[in-house]
Amino acid sequence: MTASGEGYPSDLTDEQWALVEPLLPAPRTGRRGGRREKHPRRRVVDAILYLARTGCQWRYLPKDFPPWATVYWYFTWWHDDGTVERIHDTLRAKVRQADGRKAEPTAGLIDSQSVRSADTISRATSGYDAGKKTRGRKRFIVTDTLGLLLAVHVMAASVQDRDGAKRSQLWTRLDHPSVQKIWADQGFAGRLVTWTTDILDRNLDVVRKPEGQRGFQVQPKRWAVERTFAWITTRRRLACDYERSPAHAETMIRWAMTDLMLRRLTRGKPATRQGPRLLRRTTE
Repeated sequence: MTASGEGYPSDLTDEQWALVEPLLPAPRTGRRGGRREKHPRRRVVDAILYLARTGCQWRYLPKDFPPWATVYWYFTWWHDDGTVERIHDTLRAKVRQADGRKAEPTAGLIDSQSVRSADTISRATSGYDAGKKTRGRKRFIVTDTLGLLLAVHVMAASVQDRDGAKRSQLWTRLDHPSVQKIWADQGFAGRLVTWTTDILDRNLDVVRKPEGQRGFQVQPKRWAVERTFAWITTRRRLACDYERSPAHAETMIRWAMTDLMLRRLTRGKPATRQGPRLLRRTTE
């Protein structure tokens, strides 16, 4: 809660917290039982979602959250022990089932996105994408046909799509064996198609642009993964890559998708875009 007693827009509701709390690990204790955790875990999760939404630095978290070092400690702990992936994957299954689908998908979509990286990012984990003219990192994601995340890997922007996609497809094959077909754009054509068939025993279907196309045009099937990138970059922390570790950048993307799925599961009605608001002059 803020000093005025009101929460931030990014804070979890009681209904959303009820979905997350059972998926968190038991508190760590010492040999003699240890002491109780000083800060409520709900406020820790609220702080992570606030940071992802607003894009502030860890040290700039508002004082009504737990200390930034505590929040970062939980962020790394839940990253290391797989808690973030477990929460994300459980919610994804719930969203799919609420949409009348099976928990595990049978088809997917793959794409990449190059984003600028902060000046604190090591050159060892960043590069230059000559095609997009972007210096930073490249995100490879695999989604289901609803646009929900199945796999994400962050690499240097200099990595070619055909090379970077192998890792994402491999983990999709291992974690989601039910996925038999993946759609991709022309950047993934060539040897990758043969590699996917021979090594993974899966079908990579390249969706090509119509002849004579000029300007942007929605591509069949692939529009869902493009929308996922739009969802991700509405979180200002992800509009640029600020994480020193590529693995932490992947975890921040999972937190963003977790936030999105929590809102979808609990809003109870179709999403609506906020319209223009009239400003009213107030007099003292």
